Amino acid sequence: MSQSSSGGGVITLAHGNGGKFTHELVERIFVPRFASSELSELADSAILSLPETASGKVVFTTDSHVVTPLFFPGGDIGKLAVCGTLNDLAVMGAKPLFLSCGWIIEEGFDIEKLEKIADSMADAARAQGVRVVTGDTKVVERGAADGVYLNTSGIGVLLPGAPLGARSIQAGDAVIVSGSMGDHGIAIYAGREGISLRTELKSDCAAVFPLVELAMKICPDIRVMRDPTRGGLATTLNEFVRGTRLGIQVDESQIPVRPEVKGVCELLGFDPLYVANEGKLVLVVPAERATAVVSAMKAHELGRAACTIGHVTERAPGRVFLRTLVGGDRILDMLAGDMLPRIC
Repeated sequence: MSQSSSGGGVITLAHGNGGKFTHELVERIFVPRFASSELSELADSAILSLPETASGKVVFTTDSHVVTPLFFPGGDIGKLAVCGTLNDLAVMGAKPLFLSCGWIIEEGFDIEKLEKIADSMADAARAQGVRVVTGDTKVVERGAADGVYLNTSGIGVLLPGAPLGARSIQAGDAVIVSGSMGDHGIAIYAGREGISLRTELKSDCAAVFPLVELAMKICPDIRVMRDPTRGGLATTLNEFVRGTRLGIQVDESQIPVRPEVKGVCELLGFDPLYVANEGKLVLVVPAERATAVVSAMKAHELGRAACTIGHVTERAPGRVFLRTLVGGDRILDMLAGDMLPRIC
């Protein structure tokens, strides 16, 4: 990188050889944006101090991101990587604390775009009080990647009242979603294919820990939480009851879907219940807690459209049913193909 980090230029294979140019890339782009005491040593690993927690348990996750396009309405691959990993921690009932980030960059990638992605990651992490404490950079030959791939790992601490897990689900429990389904996947697809929408649909990409924290305070016995990403709501619900003696029934009229998402799905033959989300929650809670949980979530900007969409039933174990708008039932199975590849 012969120019300064603010002076443009492109990534070369030399930036990945571990020598002078690698160090220059790291020190000019990543270190200033992800500055923390743990990162400052630039060692092979980070030494972390964890706060004391009632449970004494640490939650760890890892995720990879290969989205195209890299920049989309409502976010970019950097924000997506941070929020996606933090959300995987949050739905376990963990407060996110630390992130790592591995960059796989294609030769010829524009450095100014790299800076924008790094800025986005730093902003998203900082907004949640999370520190990027270690990372890695690799450069591959032109054509061997699609601009940038990111791998992020996250560490959090399990909080009191964390969800009990899918095996704790009981007949009669309520199923809740925090907002409209399919926003992320359709925003990505519209951006990728150049589909012009009358309204500006954006990805719902967001860190959901604030919603999780609210729900856990209201309901200390949440059964299970998930963020319905790839495979969407339908696949997530199937994961809850797969291999159990319980089923789930949801009401199509109660599931929030934006009109523009419905429109694109109808045009292209997609089902919004299988389309990815990146800033939503699906929760199963005891029925008597559902109203309080929904009310608490509605008070937060991320949960304005929260609602109860169905319940757990003993009917048809291991199955998910949709009560349709015309009053019939339709089985919602797991996603079999891939309607929208490269969305996260």
